[in-house]
Amino acid sequence: MRPRVDRIHLLICSSCSGQRDRAAERQAVGAALSRAGLEDRVEVSDHACFSGCSEPTALALQSAGRASYVFSGVNIVADAEDIAATCNTYLDSPEGWIEDARPCGRLRMCLRARIPAL
Repeated sequence: MRPRVDRIHLLICSSCSGQRDRAAERQAVGAALSRAGLEDRVEVSDHACFSGCSEPTALALQSAGRASYVFSGVNIVADAEDIAATCNTYLDSPEGWIEDARPCGRLRMCLRARIPAL
């Protein structure tokens, strides 16, 4: 049974450089979350700088009382399905602590930090 978490936050770095089409990124992630049935449970927003500048683009997952994650080297459009799968895995994990990251696809190789819940 899935632990009850109302919403999680998916934060995408707004200051990562490179050739980025932010509208295409939003559309790809939104469509992937919708296909996964997560559009009402994942709040997507921008945040300036996760200090992953050497490997753009960075993103983070967080929710109250759960572990937080920072990823870098993510191609938001190409990795949209893996982003949605990671959100789903995060929601299914006790206290957000992902033990088996295989369902996260390529994002498991982009993980830079996992921070325990307070």
